[in-house]
Formats: sequence, structure tokens, C-alpha cells
Amino acid sequence: MPHRFHGIYAALTTPFVEGEVDLKKFKSNIRRFNDFELSGYVVLGTTGENVSLSDEESAALVRAAREAASPGKTIIAGTGRESTKLTIDFTRRMADLGAQAALVRTPGYFKSRLDAEALKGHYLAVAESSPVPVLIYNIPQNTGVAVDSPTVVELSRHPNIAGIKDSSGNLTAVSEVVPQADRDFVFLLGAGSIVLPGLLMGAGGAILAVANAAPALCLELFDLFKRGRLEDARRVQEALVPLNRAVVPAYGIAGLKYALDLLGYFGGSPRPPLPPVSDKGRAEIAALLKGLGLIT
Repeated sequence: MPHRFHGIYAALTTPFVEGEVDLKKFKSNIRRFNDFELSGYVVLGTTGENVSLSDEESAALVRAAREAASPGKTIIAGTGRESTKLTIDFTRRMADLGAQAALVRTPGYFKSRLDAEALKGHYLAVAESSPVPVLIYNIPQNTGVAVDSPTVVELSRHPNIAGIKDSSGNLTAVSEVVPQADRDFVFLLGAGSIVLPGLLMGAGGAILAVANAAPALCLELFDLFKRGRLEDARRVQEALVPLNRAVVPAYGIAGLKYALDLLGYFGGSPRPPLPPVSDKGRAEIAALLKGLGLIT
């Protein structure tokens, strides 16, 4: 039976000290996250500043995540590159280092030429060559390329394409994909503000940046949904929305890393050219964490 990848996954940040990756702090964060019932971790995702990392740094992070993660936690590595060959090569390498699934973003540089047929060919070739299950990563706001729903449905028939992480924030995609996709294909939400609506429409879980800052709340939301306590789940979802807005669209990775610092993890600064969070952002994030009872 294929791994269904249901549940809540934290999209991990990458700690930098004086501009260099700090594996000790990365492992320390993971060991603290192990105390929560997260299904696993995404390494080398958008939140992890993957485009700012060298291949060697990326390899070290995946190896460290596998070493630090507790048994039962699934390690998903972002392996997308701008060519099919490089994506295949990198996916194989990350699998050798302990990644149990590959999160493959769309290429974006030649976006005007990447129609549905090109994307389909790309993902099928990666899936055929990958030793681990492949998750499509749809994040058009960053790549400029969207995988449309009919293409996702068609790709879902491949036995090694296990699901999609959709960070577009478009709930229509859930309703278009879930009823028609292969039964073992999982739709994972990538936007923390719409987790409950997406679950109600058939999504199987979520990969969230905000799960770094509020893992217990994200897990509570998922648990309440599974238990049918929808009114309670709605209240948790509403409580998460302002924090998610602050650490994703408003202040981004820098804001999330500041939240981690306040919570006693290591956040630090993003790698330039991303700037640190503003004073206004710091004040807002601190107030939101206090309002949720996460800090005093």
C-alpha cells in the first residue's frame, strides 16, 4: 500500500549563523518538534530557502534531518531543479541520504514554454526515475508556473506520484482534483489560512510554514476535524489565520524565523538578499504569539 502522506507536516526553516548553515541548530529545532505528533518534516522547501542553498548544503541538511527526526517522522525533501535531468539526479541523491519522498516544484525560468504537456512530461520522467514517491509542488506565486487541475489528475494515475502540495491558496483546485484523482493520491494544502475548508473538501493534510510557530494548534485543528468537532475546528482555524498571514504573506521567512526565536527555537536571519524582519513586523508577531498564549 502506498504511503498516503496524510496529516500535518512542518515546512522547516534553515538556520544560518554568520551566513552559514548551522546543522547543530537545525537538529536542535527538529528534536524539539519531535515532541509533537507531526507526520514529518519538509526540508529544502520554500520555507527552508532552498533556492539559496548549494547542493552540498542541501545534502547536509537532509542527512541531518534524518539523523534528528524521531522514528515514524517522514522526511520530505524539496528536489526541484530547472531541468528534468538535474531534478532526477538531485532526487536520487536526496533519497540516498534519507529523504523518503521528493517534493518537486515546477521549473520556472522558461515559464512561457512550460505548458501542460511539458510539465506532464517533466513529472512523469522524474516519477519513473525516482526511488521514492514524488509530490507535485504547485506554488505559482513563486515559480510563475501553475500545474492545472486536469494535469494533476492525469499525473495522479502514475504509481510513483503520491500527491500534491498546493500552495496557490486556490480552494477550487481541491474540488477539481480530489474527486477525480487516483484514490491513493493525497492533496496536501500549503496555505495555513485554508486548512479546514480544504480538509472539508477532501484534502488529506497540510505542509505548513506556520506549523513551525504553532505546531500544537495545527495538530489540534487536524484532530478536531477528524473527530467531527467542526465548530471547535473552525475556532482554531480562525485563531491561526492572523499568525499565518504574518509569517507567510506579510513578513515571510524572516517573520517566521523571528517567531521561532521568540518561542525558544533558533530562527535567526534569512540568507541575503532576503532582509530581516522589520521592527513593525517584530512587534506584530510578538503580539500575535502572546494573544495565542504561545509566549508570555
